[in-house]
Amino acid sequence: MSTTLERPALESPRTVAPGKDSRTLVKSQVRAGWALLAPALLHSGIFIVIPVIAVLVLSLTDYSFGDTWAWVGFSNYTDLFRDVDFHASLWHTVLYAIVVIPISMAIALAIAIGLNQKIRGLGFFRTAFYIPTVTATVAVATIWLWIYNPGSGLANGFLSLFGFAPNRWLADPATALPSLMVVGIWQGLGTKVIIYLAALQGVSRDLLESAQLDGANRWQRFVNVTWPAIGPVQFFVLITSIVGTFQVFDLVYVMTQGGPGSETRVLVMDIYQNAFQDLKLGYASAETVIMMVVIAVFILVGRLLQKADVND
Repeated sequence: MSTTLERPALESPRTVAPGKDSRTLVKSQVRAGWALLAPALLHSGIFIVIPVIAVLVLSLTDYSFGDTWAWVGFSNYTDLFRDVDFHASLWHTVLYAIVVIPISMAIALAIAIGLNQKIRGLGFFRTAFYIPTVTATVAVATIWLWIYNPGSGLANGFLSLFGFAPNRWLADPATALPSLMVVGIWQGLGTKVIIYLAALQGVSRDLLESAQLDGANRWQRFVNVTWPAIGPVQFFVLITSIVGTFQVFDLVYVMTQGGPGSETRVLVMDIYQNAFQDLKLGYASAETVIMMVVIAVFILVGRLLQKADVND
């Protein structure tokens, strides 16, 4: 008599419902997360969200620090597009950003690559490049006013060694804005260098060594290994640079006050004059809204360029 052993049927794995303790733990973690986020959310709500809403509303009025105001709709915006001073200040700000941002990023990255090598006095060089960033802009502007001084300035003194005639840097319409660009590039290098240096030190040494063993030269290792690795940092530096260049004011105000004529008049200076000198707060709010839109466009273009670079 033969007996056949029947195999037990395979049972499907049972799903164990989370216990009460685990659910309590998840809820406590969620509450802790919101508690940690609360200060940042409160700060953003008070100092970002509410002011942005207020600016949007005021841009549709003729409010001028008085007790009365009237709803004017989009008339402030239509007036802006006929305002010659606004056109000039917007163009100067955009031109300033287009020149300063890529040049300062390229120089800062080159300096960071140099400081990433095994050199003596690395701490000294880091400090030296970062000092202009933490120095008050008024002090920086005062130093550069002396450098650009037509009679006894360092710039003309240096150029005279090569036979060049002295230049009126900040008084000449052709050189006033480029002179300010030089100062803006110099002052913003420190922060970018420190950020790039931290990113370069985070690049995988194994990947760099593997590329070197495969015969890649320095340029090929930079393009194929280093550059993709620091992509997110590049985008962060780009965003902060866009916001910083569009907010330039104190440097221009101290060095040229928008002159000669209106050759160095920037957008924030035009907003300042309309809001606090001419007391046209609604008009200045409309300018601020347009500035936010332009900044958003620049950030969007930077994002698209970063995606295109990653896909390539």
